[in-house]
Amino acid sequence: MGKLNPKQVENLAAPGTYEDGDGLRLVVKASGRKSWVLRFQIAGKRREMGLGSYPEVGLKAARVEASAKRGQLIAGTDPLAARDAERELQKQAQRIKDARQISFEELAIEYRDAHGAGWSDKWRKGWLRKLELYVFSGIGKLPACDIQTENVLRVLQPIWASKTRTADEVRGQIEQVLDAAKARGLREGENPARWRGHLDNLLSKAEKKKARKRQNFPAMKWKEVPMLMLRLAQSNNSRDSVAARLLIMTGARSHMVRLATWSEFDLQQGVWSLSSERMKAGKAFNIPLAPEVIKMLQNLPRVEGSQFLFPGQGKSGAMHANAIRNLLHGLGHNDITRHGFRSSFRDWAGERTNFPREICELALAHDERDQTEGAYSRSDFFEKRRALMHAWIKYITSKPATNVISADFKRT
Repeated sequence: MGKLNPKQVENLAAPGTYEDGDGLRLVVKASGRKSWVLRFQIAGKRREMGLGSYPEVGLKAARVEASAKRGQLIAGTDPLAARDAERELQKQAQRIKDARQISFEELAIEYRDAHGAGWSDKWRKGWLRKLELYVFSGIGKLPACDIQTENVLRVLQPIWASKTRTADEVRGQIEQVLDAAKARGLREGENPARWRGHLDNLLSKAEKKKARKRQNFPAMKWKEVPMLMLRLAQSNNSRDSVAARLLIMTGARSHMVRLATWSEFDLQQGVWSLSSERMKAGKAFNIPLAPEVIKMLQNLPRVEGSQFLFPGQGKSGAMHANAIRNLLHGLGHNDITRHGFRSSFRDWAGERTNFPREICELALAHDERDQTEGAYSRSDFFEKRRALMHAWIKYITSKPATNVISADFKRT
């Protein structure tokens, strides 16, 4: 029998420790708070374990709990470690319960809000609109932890053949949202929307390749780019002109240039570093900067109070989405698009240099290595890409009449 009785426990008021026996004790604080503590030894070390507060835990319940813990000790189990493990299981169960309260649609909107600060209004609306049209009716109400490959396929298969490019963009969006959910502990396991090594085995690769070919942007012939560069350098609209030249010289996408911030550039090392949020493929990417680009940016005045290289008056704080296009139209080039300069660069690299195909593709942030090859070849071939971009800029900044072709890289 224990030394304490229920009435005694109820009436104890003086601060101190009152033994019940076999390591169970009642601790009374100066504040009047009472709590149960079990003292025991394990591996030669004295330990103490709280069993709850009085009166929530009465004397009888405290003795039952203490007896259970002593039973664990006899079985060779540390009661504290067992309690911690049980609490972790309870936390995991609560996380799963919480995860089931948040739908994919809610997660997608939260993702858009968290990452869309640097997007244009048009891009923000379009990003969510595609999910509204093709995804939410299928998996929008499901929690992230319940979305499996079959759910993703049911969304993509109806539009994969007829709207392949849109379907692939939607697939990428689903992948991004589910990756974010996993980072928040709302799901576990592999991402069912990933392409390489997963959906590429279940959906037609041929349709995806055909969709890429169908997406043809009106492009300037590479032989005409040096003349345009000369005209841009002479343009009175200097800041938009610098943006246009940066676009052409780096092979970047227009939104990458429009939303470029000074913090992304290391002009000492000649690197433009873009985070995964800024890249279409969702993977961070470094662009090598040739000396001509560095000099041009060093001469570009910074606008006080703005993080952008090319500030504007809109909500985003960056230059207008059509600023470069309007500049090109003003120069009489209504027949080309900003994106088309990537094709100009790629055609030049393929026709007039000996740089390997994979280097030319990587220069445009197109990584076409398959999963196995990518696992062994993790390099982004930065220095080889630097040599390629140097050759490109040497060509496009040469006098148009000379038609200089530069390619000093040799395949080995």
